[in-house]
Amino acid sequence: MRSTPLARSTSPCSEIRFANRAQATVEAAFLLPTFLALVALAVQPVCVLYTRSVMESAASQTARLMTTWGEEDLDACRAFALRRLGAVPDVSIFHEGGPLAWDIELAPASSGGSVRVRIEGRLRLLPVIGVFASAMGEADGTGGMSLVSEVAYDARPAWVEGVYESWIERWG
Repeated sequence: MRSTPLARSTSPCSEIRFANRAQATVEAAFLLPTFLALVALAVQPVCVLYTRSVMESAASQTARLMTTWGEEDLDACRAFALRRLGAVPDVSIFHEGGPLAWDIELAPASSGGSVRVRIEGRLRLLPVIGVFASAMGEADGTGGMSLVSEVAYDARPAWVEGVYESWIERWG
C-alpha cells in the first residue's frame, strides 16, 4: 500500500483561505495612507480652534481688566494677556515664534469710550491643509496662517448716568 503525502488541509475551504492571504496587504497599503490623511485633516482644525479660543478668552479677559485699570498699567495688562496666551502650546501647528511672538495691541478708553484689545498670532499649516487653505485664500505664501482676535468693551455702559464725581458727592 502506498502512502499518500499529508495534505496541507483536510478541507477545500482551507485552500481558499490561503489563496487570499495577500489581499489584506493590498487593502492596508491603500487604506493606511487614506486613514492618515483623514487624521491630518481632522487634527489641524482642532489646533486652529483651540488657539483661536485661547486668543478670544485672553483678549476678553484683558479688555475686562483694562476697564478697571488706568492707562499707566498697560504693561501689566500686556503681561496678563501673555500669561493667558501661555496656554497655547509652543508647537508650530498651534503657534509659531515662541511665547513672545504674539502681537498684542491695547487701546485704552478715551473719555468714557470703549477699550479695545487686539491679539494676532501666526501658525504653520500642515501640508495637506495648506493646499486647501491656499486655494481658499486663507494662507499666506509661506505655508502659514494668521489668526486675529479683537475685543472691545465699553468702559462705561450707556445706562450709567452722571459722572464719577457726582456719584462720590451722593455717597459722601
